[in-house]
Formats: sequence, C-alpha cells, structure tokens
Amino acid sequence: MKDLAVYIHIPFCDKKCYYCDFTSFSGLDKRIEEYIEYLLLEMDLYRETLKEYNIKTIFLGGGTPSYIDGSYIVKIIRTLFEKYNCSLVEEITIEANPGTLDREKLMQYREAGVNRISLGVQTLNDQLLKSIGRLHTAAEAIENIKLIRELGFSNINVDLMFGLPDQTVADCISTLEEIVDLGVEHISYYSLILEEKTMMNRWFEEGKIRLPDEDVERDMYHEGVNFLKSRGYEHYEISNFCKPGYQCKHNLFYWTLKPYIGFGISSHSNIEGKRFCNYNTFKDYFDSIDRSKVPVLEVEDIDSHMEMAEYVIMGLRLIGGINKEDFKGRFGRALEDVYGKVIDSSMRAGLLVDDGTYVRFTDKGLDLSNMVYVDILP
Repeated sequence: MKDLAVYIHIPFCDKKCYYCDFTSFSGLDKRIEEYIEYLLLEMDLYRETLKEYNIKTIFLGGGTPSYIDGSYIVKIIRTLFEKYNCSLVEEITIEANPGTLDREKLMQYREAGVNRISLGVQTLNDQLLKSIGRLHTAAEAIENIKLIRELGFSNINVDLMFGLPDQTVADCISTLEEIVDLGVEHISYYSLILEEKTMMNRWFEEGKIRLPDEDVERDMYHEGVNFLKSRGYEHYEISNFCKPGYQCKHNLFYWTLKPYIGFGISSHSNIEGKRFCNYNTFKDYFDSIDRSKVPVLEVEDIDSHMEMAEYVIMGLRLIGGINKEDFKGRFGRALEDVYGKVIDSSMRAGLLVDDGTYVRFTDKGLDLSNMVYVDILP
C-alpha cells in the first residue's frame, strides 16, 4: 500500500490577521457545526479512492483549528480512523493560536491522538503583535507553551515571522532566544509576504506602514539561522529548524512530492497524477457534497515534465538537496540529463553545489532561489 498525508482545513478564527490571505472567516461561528458535518461527509466520498493508501500524517490547519470546540477535533480524527487505514499514522498536528487553547481542549486533542502542536506565535514583541492583528500577548504565548508541555506533548512547533513593520534584527533574535529557552522541538522562521488582498498590503501601498529593507530582512534571516544552529537546531528546510529527529513529517510529504489529500473548503490535493483544489465558498462546497460529488473546483493533470520540475523545485527547499539516485529511481532519467544546463549555469553562479550524490543550494542560492526555479519550470 502507498503512503498518504491528510490535510484538514478548519476555516474559522476569532479575527483575521492583517497579513492573512488564507481562506478563513471570523464572525461565522453559527456555521461551524454545519461545516463539520459536511467535512465528515466529504471524507466518506473518498473511501474508494483512498482504500489502497496508508495514512501516515494528519494535519489540521486553518483558519484557527484551536478556535472551535475540542469535541469537533476529536470527531474529525475519530472519523478518519474509522474510514481509512490509519494504523500506521506517525504524526497528527493541529495548528493553534495562543489565547484559544485551554487545558480541556489540549486534553481532548491528546486523547484523540494529536501528538504535535503547531503554535502561531509570530513574535514576542507585544507592539508588533498588535500591529499585525494578533489577539494574543507574548505572555499568553509563553503560558500556552508551558501548558502544552505540562499536559504531556513532546513535539511543539512555534511559527515565527520576520520582516514585520519596524521590526529590528535585535527583536528577531530576542524572540528566538526566548522561544529556544522554552525547549520547543521545532521552529518555523519565515519572512512576511505581503499578499495582494490583505489589509497590510493596502497599508503598505498607502505608505501607512514601513517594512525593513531587503538587506535588513536578509540579516534577520541569516542571523536567525546562525543563532538557531548555534543552539543545536538542524536547519533542514529553507524556513524550518528542528532538534534532531523532529522534522515535520507532514510537510516532508509536500517537499518530496509524495501524495496528499485535502479535506475541507479551499483545501488542495496531489494524488494519482492529478492536482486539485476544493471550492472556496460554503455554498459551492455544500452544494457539491449534497449531490454526492467531491467538492472539487479545479483539476490539473500533472505530466512527467511538470512532475520532474516540481520535484526539483520542492526538493531544493530542503537543505540537504536532491538525491540524484532518488531522482533517477523515480523518473528513470538522470538528473543531469534533464536539468544539466540549469545545474551547470547555477553552479557557475555560485547558487548550487553538486557533491556527486546530492544537488543543493549554497547559502547564496537560498537567497536567490527564484533565479534557479525560473529556469527549471517547463
């Protein structure tokens, strides 16, 4: 049987952050129960498709999954175990925001099998938190991490952002120091990206906020990388760091182009040579399921050229790079036969290195990765 990762989208939150462009909704609590019912119905529609798969990882994202009642999370996970081959599940992650967690919810998660909590902290500077629309304080984030640990969770991820309005390099390192001192196993450390339809993008275009310039933003990244490595964290993906043995198994499915299925509004899937996404409105999502049809908005067939390109692009996100033998075993062609010119030119530019077994980015290449990606895409 083949391995599969499962993503479940919970689109509800208390308040939409100013930088967020994900499909999420605040003020629609009255729809939560109905949405969960349809989510479980959608799962049932894939029973035939997924019968030959072993689910290895489950990831509940959003929105803010920890915003809804814990009993819904328990029901979702139990339904997955009832309908699918879940005896080999290794990792069940739930995204959470500080201020939405309590002892009862965490106990429910643990009893349902959740073994990894991903906490969206972003920064431990209260002024910055307020400026980006977060509802929690630094103190609440720290209290939540301690509570998660107290209740027996041994795998905690913390999401942190850099490149925020008026943020400094010193502020980034200060936050990293406090988080590392709490002993979390995994840290995602990524740059703010202004998405087109967000409030922060509009404010930036209107000159109401200032962002660090490109050089400062790169300093934030590199000094953060150096600090985390000095404290024993493995830098295993462009934006991800972990203690030994705590790589995010779910995300590795994405980065190594293994099959995954998404349940819920606006979720994405990549399975059996097809990439598809669900409807992004409640009406279309519900109407499709009412007709006993999978709620898919768009389907794209992935030909071999696109699959190889995506495999290389995603694989290069990993600090270890792409194993050339793995590439040949998957596609029946040597990596150099397909991308030799790109690899050679990128090596001459100091962006890639080939050690005979792996092709990977240099430090310079990590900063200029898009220059390589453009040449790889068909």
